[in-house]
Amino acid sequence: MSRSAVIRWLSSFAPGPIAVRWPERLRSCVGALIGIAFTGGAMHVLLGTDVNIPLLVAPMGASAVLLFGVPASPLAQPWSIIGGNLVSATVGVACASWIADPVTAAALAIALAICAMFALRCVHPPSGAVALTAVLGGPAVHALGYRFVAEPIAMQSAALVCSAIVYHAVTGHRYPHAARRKVDQDAAASVAVAKDGFTHADLEAVLRQRGELLDIDPDDLESLLRDVQLQAYARTFSELTCADIMSRAVVAVSVATRASAAWNLLKRHGVKALPVTDETQHVIGIVTRADLLDTPTFRKISVLWSLRQRWFRRRRDPVRVVGTLMNPSVHAVDAATPIAELVPLFAHYGHHHIPVLDAGRRLVGMITQADLIAGLYRQTSAQQRSAA
Repeated sequence: MSRSAVIRWLSSFAPGPIAVRWPERLRSCVGALIGIAFTGGAMHVLLGTDVNIPLLVAPMGASAVLLFGVPASPLAQPWSIIGGNLVSATVGVACASWIADPVTAAALAIALAICAMFALRCVHPPSGAVALTAVLGGPAVHALGYRFVAEPIAMQSAALVCSAIVYHAVTGHRYPHAARRKVDQDAAASVAVAKDGFTHADLEAVLRQRGELLDIDPDDLESLLRDVQLQAYARTFSELTCADIMSRAVVAVSVATRASAAWNLLKRHGVKALPVTDETQHVIGIVTRADLLDTPTFRKISVLWSLRQRWFRRRRDPVRVVGTLMNPSVHAVDAATPIAELVPLFAHYGHHHIPVLDAGRRLVGMITQADLIAGLYRQTSAQQRSAA
């Protein structure tokens, strides 16, 4: 082997770049701190310190890395953690009970645990350490027998998952991680974007051919590839701006508009969000269907209750207005913004409706994901006709 080949081989050990931003890294660290502290504290409260049961087992630290560091991974979902830990603990206790030699028992426990996790679709890498702990944990763990499965493994797994669910909800992350769906794209638009690309069936076929487990949900992988394809597609239309694709007939409301009136506007015009403007047509917020559905006005399902509230409205249930329900943190773009800059807003930051402003920062239009795709499709069709 030549020296250059050795250098290339050694360079392959260098870590790749991490695209995670520093605020997200800090959020993961704080989450792991809270999760492990909560798990240990819950065990202390439930079991006390007099019992001969570890308040924390080492595999929970590895589970915390997945839960808070890479919560979108299929290996970090609740069933993967709880199911993987329980089945691995059961297998480990059984091997420790049946096989006298600890090395043989440990090797067999790991192998059987992996097999069981694949069969039950709950693959969780730290669960291998759970099986190993059941075999090599020492007299205290062996004395627990199958009680080790419930105490501490089941209890600690449940406590860690519960802490992760609450923490991710508070910090605005999706957990458990649901597959991304493009709800704003109809079938025709999806076909238009993927005309010269790939389909979901193509992706499934390639994954079956690879025959290995990828640490990413197939739907997330498809969404990522679609976003990359759309970004590259939009980049080819450098002269196309937001003004070319936006919806100009924008329905806006003021802060004094009643919630019931805003709801009627949403239904009448078939839209999902309304920009909130002031007297000078400057955008100061946005209100969505979810904002309006979360108000007492739309939670009343009893006719008698509604009549009673209407009778005593002034004293008991003041009229809700848009100003108290809107989200003031609205992202807007200029009409001259190239459409390529819209892709990350839709793909990475969760925006579904983006107001468009003129040079005076006044509202002149609105863009949705469907508008973006429809604009690209129209431009492509026009280019094809001119080429013909």
